[in-house]
Amino acid sequence: MLVRNQSEAGTVTYDDAQGAEMRPVITKDDGAPGFAMRVFTLQPEGHTPYHSHAWEHEVYILDGTGVVRSADGERRVRAGDAVFVAPHELHQFRAGAAGLRFICCAPHH
Repeated sequence: MLVRNQSEAGTVTYDDAQGAEMRPVITKDDGAPGFAMRVFTLQPEGHTPYHSHAWEHEVYILDGTGVVRSADGERRVRAGDAVFVAPHELHQFRAGAAGLRFICCAPHH
């Protein structure tokens, strides 16, 4: 069994994002056979890239407020919300004035 605090995971940033960092807390390197778990922190008004890919995401909002953007428009999100991003769906998470923190689970790719 693995127990890891997010502060013990390395930090990943993205060139096409702003004020966003990701901490991979569980990965295939830890023996997880199917999914990775990552914790994202978006600074106030920060955002992830607007992108799509062939795999799904399951997201759970931990703290803050913001919007999730798709080709269909924007939906507000807040702590306690769950978001399913389907394969090939354009998506972007944007933080509000207080920032946004969420867990993202995605299959290994």
